[in-house]
Order: sequence, then C-alpha cells, then structure tokens
Amino acid sequence: MASRSEEDLCCAICQDVFIDPVLLSCSHSFCKVCLKSWWKKKQVKECPLCKRRSSKREPPCNLVLKNLCESFIQGSDQSSSPALCSLHSEKLRLFCLDHQQPVCLICRDSEKHIDHRFRPIDEAAQQHKKQLQGTLEPLKKKLQSFERVKVEFEQTAEHIKVQAGLTETQIKGQFDKLHRFLEEEEEARMTALREEEEQKSRMMKEKIESLSRDITALSDTIRTTEEELRAEDVSFLINYNAAGERVHQRLLLDGPQLASGALIDKTKHLGNLNFNVWNKMKDVVFYCPVVLDPNSANPWLVLSEDLSSLIRGEKQKLPDNPERFDHYFSVLGSEGFNSGTHSWDVLVEDSTRWAMGVSEESVQRKGSKLSGTWRIVFYEGKYTTDSPSGLSVLSVQKIQRIRVKLDWNKGELSFCDPDTNKHIHTFTHTFTQKMFPFFSIGDHMKLLPVNVSVILDQSS
Repeated sequence: MASRSEEDLCCAICQDVFIDPVLLSCSHSFCKVCLKSWWKKKQVKECPLCKRRSSKREPPCNLVLKNLCESFIQGSDQSSSPALCSLHSEKLRLFCLDHQQPVCLICRDSEKHIDHRFRPIDEAAQQHKKQLQGTLEPLKKKLQSFERVKVEFEQTAEHIKVQAGLTETQIKGQFDKLHRFLEEEEEARMTALREEEEQKSRMMKEKIESLSRDITALSDTIRTTEEELRAEDVSFLINYNAAGERVHQRLLLDGPQLASGALIDKTKHLGNLNFNVWNKMKDVVFYCPVVLDPNSANPWLVLSEDLSSLIRGEKQKLPDNPERFDHYFSVLGSEGFNSGTHSWDVLVEDSTRWAMGVSEESVQRKGSKLSGTWRIVFYEGKYTTDSPSGLSVLSVQKIQRIRVKLDWNKGELSFCDPDTNKHIHTFTHTFTQKMFPFFSIGDHMKLLPVNVSVILDQSS
C-alpha cells in the first residue's frame, strides 16, 4: 500500500508516480501520456477530476511536481540498492559455505576465511532455495495432515456432546425404572398398611359395639333390680326369683378383654425395610460380568442401551478414535483383566458368523492385521480356533450359548457349552498384558446376565 506522501505524487488516472506531469488551468496535474489517452475518448477536453474545460490543447509541464517525482524515484532506487558488506562496504558477491553467510571479495581474501569454500551469490541462493523448497513440500503435507486431524477433532468434539446427551437420557431412563419400582413398592406397602389398619379398626369397632351392648344390658338389669328392691315386700317376693335369675345371668358374662395382635404390626412394615426392598430389587435389576465398550466398536455395529448386545446395522458416522476397530466388525469389553479368574456367557443362537475370546490391550485396531487375539470362530457352519499359534478345526455340534473363562494367572482361556456342560476348547498361554474380552459378529450376539443373590454374613 502506498504511503501518504507517495499518494500525493500519484496520477489520478494511472494511479502511479507522475511521469512528465502537466498542469491544467484548474490546478490538477496528470501524466502527459495519461491525459492525452483520456482526451482521445472524450469529445470535450476537460479535467478528469473536476470536469472543467481546459483552455489549452497542450497543457504546460508541472516542473516542480516533476522534480519531486524524480527525486522520489531516485530515493526508492537507492533504498533497493544491493546489500553491502558491513566490514568493507563492498557488494556481497560470494557465499561462504563454511560460515554459511554472504561475503564480499575482500572478505574472501581475509584471514577469517582462509581455506574456506565459496560459491557465487546467485548459485548459492539457487541451491539454498532448492533445499528450502524441498523441505516446504513435506511441511505443506504436514499442514494438510494437521487440517484433516483438526476436522476429526471438531467432529469428535461434536460427537462428545451427542454422546453426553444420549448417555444422560439413558441414565435418566434407568433411574426412571428404579423410581417406578420404588414407587410401586412404596404403594404396595402403604396399601398393606392401610388394609391392616382397616381390618384392625373394624375389629375394634365391632368389639366396642359389642361391649356397648353389654354395658347397656348390665345397666338395664341394675336399674330394674334397684326398682324391685324399692317395691313393697309382697311385690318384691313375687318377682324375687326372676330378678335373681336376671342378675345371675349377667354375672355369668365374661369380662371384656383386648385380644392379642390388636395393634398394627410395625415390625412387619418397618423391620429391615431398606434391606427387604433392596433384596426384592434383584428381581428387576441385572448384572453382566462383561459390558461392551462402544468407543471400540466398529461403526457398523449397533450396541444396545445397556451395552450387553450388538447387531450389525447401517454404518454410523463416528469418530475414528484410536480405540475403534475400523476393518473387522469387532468390539472389546469395557474392562480388561491382568489377574484372577473371570467368566462370561454369550448367547449366539442362530447367528451365522461370529468370533469371541480375548485380545491383548495392544491389539491392532486399524487395518486388516489382527494380532494378539485368542478366539474361537464360527463361519460357514464350521468352528475353528484362531490364535498367534495358528488355526485349527473344532469338532463341535451346534452351540446356542458359550461360556468363556479366563484364568489369567494360570494362563488358560477355556470355552464350554453351559447347556450341556461340554468342553469346547482351551488355549494355554503365558499372558503378560491386560486381556480384554473380544467379540466379532456377522449379524448379532448377546452377553447374558448372571443370577443375583443376597447372602447374609452373620459371623460378625
């Protein structure tokens, strides 16, 4: 961009520094050639800026402006003059290969550069430009790589928001189920309490009514007997036997007693209430010893909300994070094991293609090379084993469920049919890494929950 002083020295037509400027009667100046070219297109010779007619066909030269422009151009040429040696004020004509710096001819012959190698400035510049150009291409590729990764990062950031929102909805759904169970359990217990209250209140009402009748009868007998005691002797003696019999009958009545169990059985309603509800809750909650890790699942796999089953569906738009399988339709369990014994049951039923077992934590998840896995495979009606040791065919009948058992310490991975308790295969290997449950499917598969029970420890 031109500076303010340079703008003042520029022709309004060509926008460049004046060359042979001429002065019009309106005091505006233009390059002589520019003005003639402008007037050729016009019928009237007028100023290109203010449109005032010019009285002269050949405007005079603006000498002051011309001198200023020439001085400005000379100053610009001097500012762009070749760089000079800071020591000898000579033009830098050579490049010292040993010091990697431009030098003049005097520098070349100085003691500082004895036995040094030199190249002409233009040749050295060309070579260094070529070298720098060579490093620029990889840098451009790196920039493209960074830009691609940035896009992936942005997609991942969006996916995190989607994941969080979906997970929040699922958490609320699970707690809604628990809330409904607790609300229903509360209502059932409140109903039982109200029924007991109604039953025992009705019983007490009946007893009170019966006792009231007895009190009325006794009161009547007492009043009648007192009246007869006040009667004349003859009349009293005539009614004496009847009066005595009435009193005797009332005396034979049993005294009123409150039956046991009349009060509300609070222990039935409140005793170990939290524990009893929790114990009953095991019938509506499930526990899977292995749950699936959605962040490792191939994009073609669709996992259930409780992360216990998977099917092959339409390809989903998911981040290609390092944990995710991108070639095999595989997924890992969410938790790895580096000690102890662990087992889990898998329902395969009529699935036409599947594989299951364990894989090392370092398993290659990108591309078609799948190493570090020990598994049994069902494909095209045949059962085979697949491990770093190689493949082998299994002689097995149709299986509906499979139990996988990993004994990390003993280095054993075994498979059996829990329906028939028949052994299928056992791998032996000294495991050194954390091992993760491994699953791969062609259509569907489900991890089965275990039975939940409550055991009371009364030893303390």
